Amino acid sequence: MPTNGINKALKLQFGLINHENRYLTAEGFGFKVNASGMSMKKKQIWTLEHDDQMNKDDQVVFLRSHLGRYLASDKDGKISCESEKPDADCRFLIVPQSDGRWALQSVLYLRYFGGSADYLSCFEQDIGEKVLWAMHLALHPQASLLSVARKRYAHLSASDGEISVDSNIPWGVDSLVTLVYLDGKYSLKTCDSRFLSNDGKLVKENSHTTGFTLELKYGKVAFKDCDGRYLTPVGPTGTLKSGRTSKPLKDELFDLEESHPQVVFQAANKRFVSVKQGMSISANQDVETDMETFQMEIDKEPKKYMFRTNSGTYWTLVSHGEIQSTATDLVENTMFDIEWMGDRVALKASNGKYICTKKNGQLSAVSDCVGDDELFLMKLINRPILILRGENGFVCHHKSSNTLDTNRSVYDIFSLIFNDGAYHIKSVNGRFWYVSGSGLVCSDGDKPEDFFLEFLEHGRIAIKASSGKYLRGDQGGILTGDGTTVDASSLWEY
Repeated sequence: MPTNGINKALKLQFGLINHENRYLTAEGFGFKVNASGMSMKKKQIWTLEHDDQMNKDDQVVFLRSHLGRYLASDKDGKISCESEKPDADCRFLIVPQSDGRWALQSVLYLRYFGGSADYLSCFEQDIGEKVLWAMHLALHPQASLLSVARKRYAHLSASDGEISVDSNIPWGVDSLVTLVYLDGKYSLKTCDSRFLSNDGKLVKENSHTTGFTLELKYGKVAFKDCDGRYLTPVGPTGTLKSGRTSKPLKDELFDLEESHPQVVFQAANKRFVSVKQGMSISANQDVETDMETFQMEIDKEPKKYMFRTNSGTYWTLVSHGEIQSTATDLVENTMFDIEWMGDRVALKASNGKYICTKKNGQLSAVSDCVGDDELFLMKLINRPILILRGENGFVCHHKSSNTLDTNRSVYDIFSLIFNDGAYHIKSVNGRFWYVSGSGLVCSDGDKPEDFFLEFLEHGRIAIKASSGKYLRGDQGGILTGDGTTVDASSLWEY
């Protein structure tokens, strides 16, 4: 089975939309539940948890609110969301419908959950419009796609004009898939901004053949096309296209996995850090290939950085300060610190020494301070497109101005352009981000402005403007460039 370091299947978080196009909402006071949400924000996000005690063939689940409480129904159909631990009243059976919507049936009382506004109950005996819910994924839409049956990852095969499911690990920009949500359907967008059609071809425009209904089965996802058939890997290269089946079996199931940042390093000698020469990590290559690409994994506690090679091994500190790529397990010597210095970074090993580039290109952790030989240019290579989500929602163009909102349930896709250790951020209209004199981040610049990415937490970045201030979402939901420190308002899922 392929392994992807510390990659894990993403927890399935979503919004539930009722027949009146309103989101199921868990209020922050009194643990009240209603179906009044106009868009998907924090109060409208639910986490799916499977009940392992039930028959594995049943879709029995618990629904946990953003407050950590579980949705429940009593014998009279009264809905509550106060339970800190799931019990029998919290068990619901997902009954999928042909259009992709769900009916949620109380396992204990065999009644269906539905309603509108403040009038929610779990007392309907039959499935009708009032008890049907559409599912809108709340996870970050950029991910790796793993075939459950083949145990292989999807990637763009540009030469064949298709998505192939034959990679042992999701390596490089070609393995990034973006889920685009529109009118209840999901499209799969490749890194070169093409959409997967149900016949397996990649097309430039989104249409009915590129829209798929997302279905869940045993915590896995399946993609149903406009003809009621499901995406599946076909043939020796695993060409991703709709198969013949009208029911998702193992071949049609996928995991969505978090996509770690993958980077290349350029040392002071202007050459790329590589594993091409064997065990030793050396800055001695003039081109970027898989051998010069490293997956950067961030430990949640303590916040240390690990660098994984395309063969699955990790950088490690060995005797005399040398850095090699021989580690197969994550231990103290495989963990590094990064110091962010604008357009360059410095790396510190577990011995407390900075990594420097020797004259022969060899990397060694032997320096007590940072000079030219200890500085590296670090380039993010698997995010040519940027989707940002903050504590209150996604970053999106403001409807009536040149500013950016940070609290939207939908997202805009921006281009990320590397520039000598900095990045330019371009909007869909071809204009660039910049910070105005009043501290607002604007999206209509004629000329690009430098921004610097700092990978500070697992799955989250801080973005620093050329002024040295951080981008943050203010209380009004507007993106500003005036943050003096990094906190929840200035950390972004990317």
